[in-house]
Amino acid sequence: MRITMVGTGYVGLVTGTCFANVGNDVTCLDIDQKKIDKLNNGVSPIYEPGLDEMIQRNTKAGRLHFTTDAANAYQSAEVVFICVGTPSDEKGRADLKYVLAAAADIGKAIEAGPGSTGGGADERRAKIIVVKSTVPVGTNKKVQDEIAKHTKKPYKMGSNPEFLKEGAAINDFNKPDRVVIGAEDEGTGDRLRKLYDPFTRNGHPIFVMDIPSAEMVKYAANAMLATKISFINEIAALCEHYGSDVDEVWRGMTSDKRIGNQFLYPGLGYGGSCFPKDVLACISMGDECGHPTPLLTSVHAVNQDQRGRFIKKLDDHFGQGGLSGKRVAVWGIAFKPGTDDIREAPSLTLMNALLDRGASVVAHDPVAHETCRDHGMQDRIDYSDDVYDMLDGVDALVICTDWPEFKQPDFEQMRKRMGQPVVFDGRNLYQTQAMRDEGFVYYSVGREPVNAPVPTNA
Repeated sequence: MRITMVGTGYVGLVTGTCFANVGNDVTCLDIDQKKIDKLNNGVSPIYEPGLDEMIQRNTKAGRLHFTTDAANAYQSAEVVFICVGTPSDEKGRADLKYVLAAAADIGKAIEAGPGSTGGGADERRAKIIVVKSTVPVGTNKKVQDEIAKHTKKPYKMGSNPEFLKEGAAINDFNKPDRVVIGAEDEGTGDRLRKLYDPFTRNGHPIFVMDIPSAEMVKYAANAMLATKISFINEIAALCEHYGSDVDEVWRGMTSDKRIGNQFLYPGLGYGGSCFPKDVLACISMGDECGHPTPLLTSVHAVNQDQRGRFIKKLDDHFGQGGLSGKRVAVWGIAFKPGTDDIREAPSLTLMNALLDRGASVVAHDPVAHETCRDHGMQDRIDYSDDVYDMLDGVDALVICTDWPEFKQPDFEQMRKRMGQPVVFDGRNLYQTQAMRDEGFVYYSVGREPVNAPVPTNA
């Protein structure tokens, strides 16, 4: 099948490359010439394990193409996937300007291409326009209306929400838990189902449904996962107040099969490009239709407050004004391991708070240094390629991302290098007894501090 992907971000690039890998002819379209040049040289503009090699293999085989030429990309396609960004505006609403701009271009391309305005075979061969970007319910209708402004020729509409985890996106696409397809008619659903057949031979289902339901599925799924994260962080806050250990609470709670253990890990809260944006979009959809979402409003508030609660641990340890002039090391910048994505990353909130309090910051991340520099942190913090050298003389270490290499460090070397052996662990990587034995002052989430000084007002 001939496919065009509009947008070469995480979703468009991974999806297009995986479609090409099973034999489809795929063109990835983007307006950014620098990105296209990199891709034509076999270099992915995003960090995703295994993606560079897959791009190079399929480009060499002639199945994967990259271009800024919209007219040619649209003309040749049987299916067009819209995978452009939908950033949140100041009120949390999804900004659809890029989606609708793509729709307008697609309409013009359909009008300029071959075909008639008749039915029959023309209808069966009509291009399928699939919205894969995460969009509020009703967006497909807006896309359809925008295309219709520019052509009377036939086309079909589809919705196909993505469920890719950054850092594991290729595996998620090749072995999906499920595929969700929204289609305006049975024939369109059948054509899109056939496209996904090679990826569901593991027995996992393809759900074909109406378009508004498909649009809602992604929001419902992400809102549920975000709710679980905020729930366990709220429980962790109670554990700290009452002297409970959230690890023990977690063990007792998640042994209940009705609850399970996924996305119930206390920490600094969720970040990235999906959960924050999608929760806010759900809240906005509720406000716009007159049905507020108090649960999700609280989920968002708990998540944002979680970072402030963690910063308070540093303030309380060093005392009023005590961070001024201190040197603080930060392990982990990306919002999660396996990616260089720092959108809504807790690390940014914490590092900015440290800088605002007069501290200096040195940070290490296996892949996100350049992304952080591009985010306006070029001259505000120092970067280190070595997790131990950066600890020389520091007053504290803050752990923001649970990269594997942080999980079993050389504690003796850490303690000897640090000016003060104080660790603020936002991901609960270490056992409290082990940190006590190693001689660290240790703060984590939902557990009592280790070797911490008694507050003067206690």
